[in-house]
Amino acid sequence: MLKIIKENKAVVQFLLTFGGLYLILAVLYKFYLGMDFSINNFPDYFTRLVAEQSREMVQVFGYSSKIEPHPFQESMKFFVNDRYLARIVEGCNGISVIILFVSFIFAFYKGAKKTFIFAFSGSVFIYAINILRIALLAIAIYEYPEYTDFLHGTAFPAIIYGTVFLLWFVWVNNFSKNTKKWKPGKKS
Repeated sequence: MLKIIKENKAVVQFLLTFGGLYLILAVLYKFYLGMDFSINNFPDYFTRLVAEQSREMVQVFGYSSKIEPHPFQESMKFFVNDRYLARIVEGCNGISVIILFVSFIFAFYKGAKKTFIFAFSGSVFIYAINILRIALLAIAIYEYPEYTDFLHGTAFPAIIYGTVFLLWFVWVNNFSKNTKKWKPGKKS
């Protein structure tokens, strides 16, 4: 067993770094979510912020939009042209996806400056894509309600996870150390 670990030191180091950092960040985020937000009659700060920014983005596209706290759940009710379409819950705010992204970036550490800059700028990019994704999802559900399940369950999650995958690909191929550049169609 020790021989296998020694022979695969880079893989083991990646798994321990990724898993350890992901666990630490996820526990911290879970602790944050455990805080009492009922005083403000809102869900957590990030979910509320994402709902507000998504509402503003919908308006950029020429639709009327509003949000309001859900009376019985920690979520924001989302309206387009006065039609209640969806709830924005904690899972919509993108923080869990950003935690996954950052953990991967640090597992392929390439010096403090490059790693922190890429992790921060990638997180901001993911956050912005998530706002755009929610706004476009709301408009799409408003315009094509018969496709709600497909849009919410398949098409729009592909946007956020596709973005993360592409950023990981850029990081591994252009910035991280000790990795061979992978080119499509080229055998390694």
